[in-house]
Amino acid sequence: MTVETKITYDVYNWEGNPTDKTSISLKVSEDNAKYIVHRALLKEQTHKKIANTKTRSEVRGGGRKPWKQKGGGRARAGSTRSPLWKGGGVIFGPKPNNNIKKMNRQEWRLALKTVLYNRSQDIKIIENFIDKIESPKTKVLINALNRWNISPTKKILIITDTPNQNAYLSIRNIPNIDIISANNLNVKSLLEANSIVITVDALSKIQEVYNDYK
Repeated sequence: MTVETKITYDVYNWEGNPTDKTSISLKVSEDNAKYIVHRALLKEQTHKKIANTKTRSEVRGGGRKPWKQKGGGRARAGSTRSPLWKGGGVIFGPKPNNNIKKMNRQEWRLALKTVLYNRSQDIKIIENFIDKIESPKTKVLINALNRWNISPTKKILIITDTPNQNAYLSIRNIPNIDIISANNLNVKSLLEANSIVITVDALSKIQEVYNDYK
């Protein structure tokens, strides 16, 4: 069963002062929340398994016998694509996982909104601050996190309305901070983060795009 819940947040400005309040209405799963979130997480993790090695039949070249069968003093060889050769095929190497977890769009969005609801205590709403980052500077963003009472040493997820190059370049050398746009929101990132920063426009887009479960 799904229920509609309304969550109200304080909105903070770039300096870290509360300026307003905003809210979001989410239809979340009440009875099978753990099950549907677990399914969504398995689906995302399975789709990321893209390792693929080539077998000897897929390696390019090797059609000609490298040397004659006898008289050369070397071991017999029929093709340079043999797994015994450098650059040859791989025996029992990883292949793309065919066991794709299927989940319809409405179920996945329900799982996403359920996670958002459960992580509401760790979410901080900030006014649209992307324009404040005029050039790629890590120190500017770290100082802003400190003003928002968010520890830069913890795992942080920043959700913006649209991708921004300056913001991305400012945090790319900090391994525990990740930045994504609202359109690329996923269950795994929400579950892994200790603190979640969402801009006002990104919150509106989340409400608009993901809240269509009937």
